[in-house]
Amino acid sequence: MPGFCWGLTGYAQQHAPIDTSGFRDAAHHWYDIRDKSNMINPLPGRPVYRADNINAIADNIVLFQKSNGGWPKNYDMQAILSAAQQDSVIKARNELHTTFDNGSTYTQIAYLAQAYTLTHKEIYKIAALKGLDYILTAQYKNGGWPQYYPLEQNYSRFITFNDDAYIGIMEVLKDITDDAPQYAFIDPVKRKELVTAFNKGVSCILKTQINDAGQPTGWCQQHNEITLQPEWARKFEPPAICNNESAGIVLLLMKIRRPSFAVKTAIENAVTWFRASAIKDTRIKTIDAPELVTPFTVSRHDRIVVNSPGAPLIWTRYYELKTHRPVFCNRDSKLVYSLAEVDRERRDGYGWYTYEPQRVLDQYDAWKRIVSGN
Repeated sequence: MPGFCWGLTGYAQQHAPIDTSGFRDAAHHWYDIRDKSNMINPLPGRPVYRADNINAIADNIVLFQKSNGGWPKNYDMQAILSAAQQDSVIKARNELHTTFDNGSTYTQIAYLAQAYTLTHKEIYKIAALKGLDYILTAQYKNGGWPQYYPLEQNYSRFITFNDDAYIGIMEVLKDITDDAPQYAFIDPVKRKELVTAFNKGVSCILKTQINDAGQPTGWCQQHNEITLQPEWARKFEPPAICNNESAGIVLLLMKIRRPSFAVKTAIENAVTWFRASAIKDTRIKTIDAPELVTPFTVSRHDRIVVNSPGAPLIWTRYYELKTHRPVFCNRDSKLVYSLAEVDRERRDGYGWYTYEPQRVLDQYDAWKRIVSGN
């Protein structure tokens, strides 16, 4: 992180670094978006562990794990904590505000599995297994996952595709289903439970694909945990076809070995939707703007839509249900139909456009050849 130095404290092994990129979103929130409800907040000038300091990072991950096996969000797993900070984290172990949001829980499990495989420290294996049990406990009977578990009385109860929370869980379970070597420590009984959870997760994905007038399209960021219908989340996140999250879902489905007819059909329908909803000759330009201070952020830029012949295909994040019009939203939950109508704070502070569906289109032909046996 900017302003921090790399620490070697606790360095005790010579291994190639384990990828820590999954922790970046949480670390960004910890350093840049202060939350008074945090167990601890960053101290100025503190160093962070280098990525190759596997034991120290894994020890941090174990420290932050809650008693139910999950993790809270928005802490830096590479932070070198003071003794007082460590003590505060330990004392809050039974405060179960555990979640899959902002890369929480599934990234810690994936890291611990690799750390155990490299170091054979039993504590990492035990923590990873507790985390996997948390995933099993949090899963709804219909196969979906909420954003938080234990469940809270707000939109976080909904099945959450937003910011790849669901897909992050499924990537871990898919690695286990595919016998990835870092999960060799899982016994056959537990492995069977986790494979079943993955298959239920796929089933829930298929059941939540939005069907408008007989044509399956994509998915919403959140779906009701009972009816499976699209739902509101935050006040500016309406029930809609959400192309950013839908692309992540399809990319996961495309990785499934020997996909069922239902999975292949879902992919084909989503690809048809991405092609139909693509926007041509358009790009989003970020421009300097007078500083705007709001309760939510400090903005020094603005974003405008410009005509740009030959620009790469782009998609809006939201498409209105039924009409399929690109749609945007302000914090008052009022829908608008152009970026210019969004208040500047939200216009500059949210990802209203995406290129993610292009990743699906780029891989589609190769996927089609593989599943066709050609």
